[in-house]
Amino acid sequence: MYHSRIEFCLIGVSDEAAQLMESAPPCEAFSHHFVRTAEPDSTATAAASVVIADVSAADAAVWASAITDALGPRTHLIIIARPDQTAALEPFFDSISDLWPAGEDALALTFRFRRLQKVLKRVLDAWESSQFLEATINSIPSLVWYKSADGIHHKVNDAFCATVNKSKDQVQGRGHAFIWDVEADDPACIESERQVMESRSTVVAEESVQTGDGTRLLTTYKSPLYNWDGTVMGTVGVGLDITQERAYEQEIVEKNRTLETIFTSMDCGVITHTLDGSRIVGVNQAALDILGYSSEEDLVRDGFDMVAPSVIAEDVAGLREAISGLKHVGDSVATEYRVRHDNGDIVHVMGSAKLIETDGELLLQRYLLDYTDKKLEEVQRERQQKDLIQALSEDYLLVCSFNLATGEGVPLRVSAEKERHLDELFSGPLALDDCVPRYIASVVCEEDRQLLSSALTAENLSDELTDQMRIHVNYRIQRDGHLEYCQATAVRTGDWDESRNIVLGFRSVDQQTRDEMKKKALLEEALNQANKASAAKSAFLSNMSHDIRTPMNAIVGFTTLAASRIDQPEKVQEYLDKIKSSSTHLLSLINDILDMSHIESGKVSLDEQPCSLPALLEDLYSIIQAETSARQLYFSVDTSGLVHTEVRCDKLRINQILLNLLGNALKFTDPGGFIKVIADELPGAPAHHGRYRFTVSDTGIGMSADFVEHIFDPFERERTSTISGIQGTGLGMSITKNLVEMMHGTIAVESEKGRGTTFTIELTLRLADGAAEGAAHPEGTVHVHPNHAMRGSRILLVDDNDLNREIAITLLEDEGFTVEYAVNGQEAVDKLVEAGPDHFQLVLMDVQMPVMNGYDATRAIRKLDDARLARIPILAMTADAFEEDRQKALRCGMDGHLTKPIEMEKLFEALNVMLA
Repeated sequence: MYHSRIEFCLIGVSDEAAQLMESAPPCEAFSHHFVRTAEPDSTATAAASVVIADVSAADAAVWASAITDALGPRTHLIIIARPDQTAALEPFFDSISDLWPAGEDALALTFRFRRLQKVLKRVLDAWESSQFLEATINSIPSLVWYKSADGIHHKVNDAFCATVNKSKDQVQGRGHAFIWDVEADDPACIESERQVMESRSTVVAEESVQTGDGTRLLTTYKSPLYNWDGTVMGTVGVGLDITQERAYEQEIVEKNRTLETIFTSMDCGVITHTLDGSRIVGVNQAALDILGYSSEEDLVRDGFDMVAPSVIAEDVAGLREAISGLKHVGDSVATEYRVRHDNGDIVHVMGSAKLIETDGELLLQRYLLDYTDKKLEEVQRERQQKDLIQALSEDYLLVCSFNLATGEGVPLRVSAEKERHLDELFSGPLALDDCVPRYIASVVCEEDRQLLSSALTAENLSDELTDQMRIHVNYRIQRDGHLEYCQATAVRTGDWDESRNIVLGFRSVDQQTRDEMKKKALLEEALNQANKASAAKSAFLSNMSHDIRTPMNAIVGFTTLAASRIDQPEKVQEYLDKIKSSSTHLLSLINDILDMSHIESGKVSLDEQPCSLPALLEDLYSIIQAETSARQLYFSVDTSGLVHTEVRCDKLRINQILLNLLGNALKFTDPGGFIKVIADELPGAPAHHGRYRFTVSDTGIGMSADFVEHIFDPFERERTSTISGIQGTGLGMSITKNLVEMMHGTIAVESEKGRGTTFTIELTLRLADGAAEGAAHPEGTVHVHPNHAMRGSRILLVDDNDLNREIAITLLEDEGFTVEYAVNGQEAVDKLVEAGPDHFQLVLMDVQMPVMNGYDATRAIRKLDDARLARIPILAMTADAFEEDRQKALRCGMDGHLTKPIEMEKLFEALNVMLA
C-alpha cells in the first residue's frame, strides 16, 4: 500500500560500483534517487535514507566521525572498508548498519546491494504493519490492551484511555489498581488472565470492574501472546463496556413489569386468542368481569370458542361475522353486542378486534369496553338538551331557536339592556340570514365580522353540529367606545337527523376573557422566570465541580508527592499540611453548597476567630498553585504591605471570597498570563482595628463596560465568555459581594477588554490580642493535646462505619485513651448497662446507624434506672452538619455536637471540657 522514495548518498564509491547500484531495479513500492560525493558532505548525508561510504582509500575514523555526526535518526549507514580498518571503525559500530569488504567483484557487490534492498523492504513493511495495527486498535470503540504475564499494561488503545480518563503515558507500564483508581488488582481479572495463559486459548467473560467512578461491566475477550520460543509472554484483551446496555435491559424488564401490571389492572378488557378460538393466549380481569366470569378457567370451561357463551343469542351471528372478516395482519373491526350476566344484568359492550402476528402465529386481539352507562345517557339526552336551553337562557344576553333547513326562528330571551338594542334586531319571527347579518354589521368589530359571518351561516352550522353537540365562536363588539369580548354558542336540539333545530345564544365574556388574558400573561411570565431559574440552577449544578476540583486537585497532587517522598519526613509533613488546608477548604465548599438556601435567605452568620493573614494567603497559594501551573500561568501572592498580620475574622468566608475571584481569573486568563494577589494595610482604621485591602488582578480577556455594571447580579455572565466555551454558574460574584457586605466591606472592579481585570476588596478587621496571635499560625502546625487528666479515660465509640471507627480508635488510643466500640445504638445501650456506671467516662455517638440511631440511643441511656449511668457525657459525632441537627442532638439529651470529618483539635477541646 505504501510507496517510498529511497535517497542514496554514495561517498567515495567508485564509478563502476556506483553505476552497478544505480542500475539495480528497486523493490516493489520503492523508487531510487542517488547522490554522489567524493568526500563526506553533511548536507547530502542529512538528507539521505541510505549512506554508502567507501573508506578504503581514506582515514576510516575521520570519515566515519564526519558521516555519523550528520546522520538522520532513520538513516542506514553502510561502510566499505579494508579488513585492517575494522579496528578504527569499532567506536562507530552502533551507528553502522553493515560493513562491506573493499575490493569485491561486481557479482558480490550486486548481492550485497540486493540484500540491503530487502532489509529496507522489511523495515518499511514492519513500519506499515505497525501503522495498520495502531490505526485499527485506536479507531474501534472497544477497549484493547496488551499485558505482560505480571499484569503490567504495555500497550492500550485510545478507547481504553478514554474509559479510564488517563493518557497512554499514564497507563502504559502500570498495573490494574493504578489505572482503575482502586485499592488493589481485581481478583476476577487476575484469575481470567491466569486461565488464558494456562489454557492457551481465548476466554470470553463478563467482568465487573471497580473504578474510582463506580462499577463498570465489561464483556472481555482475552487471548494469549507468545514469545519467539512459543512460551506465553502475556495476554491481549478486548473489552466492550456494556454497563449502559445492562442498565437498558433492566429498564426494559421494569417497563415490561409495569405494562403487565397495567394490562391486568386496566378498566378496558383485553383478550387474545387463536383464530378458531380454541386457545386463549391472554385475558385480563377487566375482560372477564365484562363477560361475566371470575377466571379464565371458568370462561374456557363454559365453552368459549371465539364468542363467549354469555353473549346474547341475537348478537352472536353478527359478532362472528365481523371477526371472521379479518383476513390480513393489521385488519381491524369495531362491533357492538350485549352480554347477559348470571344475575340477569344486561351489559352493553363496545368491542374491537384486530388481526396480529406473534412469533409466526396469527392471533386475534380484542378490546372490550362496558358502555352500558353511555346507553342510558342517550335515553336522557333529549331532556338534557332542554335543560341546556334553560341554562343558556339564564346566562345569555340573547337566546334564539332556529331551524337550519328553513332558516326560520324565534327569540327565547332578549336582554333588557336598552343600550345594546338587541330587542330591535331580534323581535318577532326571525330569519337567520337577516337578523344575524344586521347584528354583525351594527355592533361587531370590523376585524371579526368575516369570522362570525362565516361561522353563523346555516350551511356551516349544519356541517359543524353534525359532528358535535355545540360550537363556540369568540368575537369582539364596540360598546361605549370600548372593546367588549363576546361569544356566540350554537347547540343542536331534538332529533338531528329528522330536523336541523338549534339554539343560538350570544353572551358577554369580557370579564372572564380579560381575566384569562391576565392569567395567561402571568403564567407566561412565571414560566419564563421558572425556565430562567431552572436553566441558571442547572448551570450552577453542572459547573459546581470546578470549585470542588480546585482543592481536590491540590489534595490529589500533594498526596502523590507525599507518597513519592515517603523517606523525606519534612517534605511529607509539608505536603500533609497543604493537604489538610485544601481538605478544610473543600469541606467549607461542600458546606456552602448544602447551605445555599441559607445564603439566599440572608441567614448566614460570620464565625470570627483568630487568624494570621499571611498564613491564610499561604494556604490560598497552596490550593491554587497546582492549577495555575497546569494552566501555565504565573501566580504570585504579596503580603509585604501588611503591618498588623494577626486579626479576628471568618477565615473560611475570606478564603471563599478570594477563591471565587481567583477561580474567575483562572478561567479567563490564557496560558502565559499573570495572576496576582496583593494584601496591604491602609491608614485610618478605628482603634483596635485594621483596614485591609485585597487586590486580585489578572491579564485575562477582561469584560465589557456594560457587563461590569451587572457583574454582581445573580446568574449574570458575559456573553463572550459563553461563546468562548468557558463555563460558569453566574452566582460566584453575587455570593462574593454578599459576603463582603456581610463583613461591612466594599468590593470594586476595573476591567478592560483584552487587558485584564482587577478586583479590589476593602475590609475593616478587628486586631487579635496576644493569645489570638499565638493561635493564628497555619493549621498544619497546630496540634491540641488532650489534658493530662484525661489520659486513661475509657471511651465508648458508637459508629457503624468500619473505616470511621478505625481512624477514631487509632487517634484516641495514640493520645492515651482506652476505646471500646459498638456498631449501633442498641449495642451501645447494652454495653453501657452491662459495664456499669464507672466503666466508661464518655460516649462518642454517631447519629445515622442501623437497628437504633444515635438520637434514640441517647434517649434510652438518659432513661436508665442507674442515675450515674444515665448522666454519662454523650458527644454527637456525625455528618449531619446543620444548626437544626445540632439543636436536635441537644434536645434528645446529648452534651455536645461535632461534625464529620472530625477535626482532632475540636474533638480534644470538647473532651477536655466534658472529662474535666
